[in-house]
Amino acid sequence: MRALFGHATGTMLVALSLLAGADARAAAQPSPAFDWQTFVIPDFGTRLEYPTGLFEVFDGESEKGFGERCSTADGLAFLSIYSRPNEAADTPGSCLKNNLRVARAALEYERVTRSFFAISSTREGLVYYSRCNFSSVGAGAMHCFDLIYPQREERAWDAIVTRISRSLRPLAGGR
Repeated sequence: MRALFGHATGTMLVALSLLAGADARAAAQPSPAFDWQTFVIPDFGTRLEYPTGLFEVFDGESEKGFGERCSTADGLAFLSIYSRPNEAADTPGSCLKNNLRVARAALEYERVTRSFFAISSTREGLVYYSRCNFSSVGAGAMHCFDLIYPQREERAWDAIVTRISRSLRPLAGGR
């Protein structure tokens, strides 16, 4: 009996570890499958992929630069895609230094390279994520997006934010 109990316990532990591994793999997969479209700002050569099934409502022009602002049907998340001329010939670092509206200590994520910056902070239950790519040609353009979504849904947004962020690019021949 003891041998049977030991065998059953061992089998159960193996099954639980396999299930835990399956849960971890499922959590690592983007959820759910959205229809991704490419948004383009032709005058500046900005291109970005976004989930159209998620951002269904176009709210008009972006508050910054030239572009669009859209939201989820429930009005809890917002995406602004925009471009603007880099008339001051800012670098990603100098742009943050000159335009950041919160203290740098309030940022939970900050990555600054020669060609882009990405920042994130959380306030009042919302996650604010922003990325701007800088054209390498002189005082070219800044290609940006801002995303706001509920902090309680942060895990569900991780894969979405990553895909949007990695898709942000200037079009060939853009400023």
